Amino acid sequence: MVREIKRVAVLGSGVMGSQIAAHLANCGIPSLMLDIVPPGLSKEDAKDKTKRNGFAIKAKENLLRLKPSPIFQKSGLDLIEIGNLEDDLDKIGDCDWIIEVVKEDPEVKRALFKKVSRHRARGSIVTTNTSGVPLHSLVEVMSQDLRRNFLGTHFFNPPRYLKLVEIIPGPDTSPRLIKFMADFVENVLGKGVVYAKDTPNFVANRILTFASQFIMHEMTKDGLTVEDVDALTGPEIGHAKSATFRTADIVGLD
Repeated sequence: MVREIKRVAVLGSGVMGSQIAAHLANCGIPSLMLDIVPPGLSKEDAKDKTKRNGFAIKAKENLLRLKPSPIFQKSGLDLIEIGNLEDDLDKIGDCDWIIEVVKEDPEVKRALFKKVSRHRARGSIVTTNTSGVPLHSLVEVMSQDLRRNFLGTHFFNPPRYLKLVEIIPGPDTSPRLIKFMADFVENVLGKGVVYAKDTPNFVANRILTFASQFIMHEMTKDGLTVEDVDALTGPEIGHAKSATFRTADIVGLD
């Protein structure tokens, strides 16, 4: 089987989902970016496709406002088609690679993968961008074909600028698929691959979590404030400006 990735579905249009779609556009790869229908729509608005695509539309528009820019040139946005997970999920059948980038909640992810199983083409690649949810906890709802074609591809924020992508095999992932995805991520998307085992938080966030917890304990000994810690652990030492506490807030303290 000769694999090609000509079109990608990005399920989730949040900070990471929208910027992954943008980076795919930077590489000339069209994508379909879907998100949930906004809750609480009136009966009239619930019939309006523009309203139903509200989250994805706003996320695409926000790509033009972010600094540093997640896109190489504005015209790249034309490669991002938008929709919603209720009306347009069947379109993933035309996609070679489906990336799940939804809330870091195993139940939410499993429910989505059940739906993905019904609409994906057999043999298509399905990955999760989770930063720490164990892959073995997600595959129980998957068919055998999906399990063989499922793995983790963990991008880092912002995807255009941070080189690292962690590749995490699931319990039944095809070894050929792992090699194919590593080659694609490195040679097409321009990333540096680190292979991770299916352990809590994988590699980078396993280290980051330990470092953050250590800092939070040590700061009390020296009487440092949250502001002090973030001033000391951000750009001053070559780290992101979100430093320690702001990073914890962004990724979700829960």
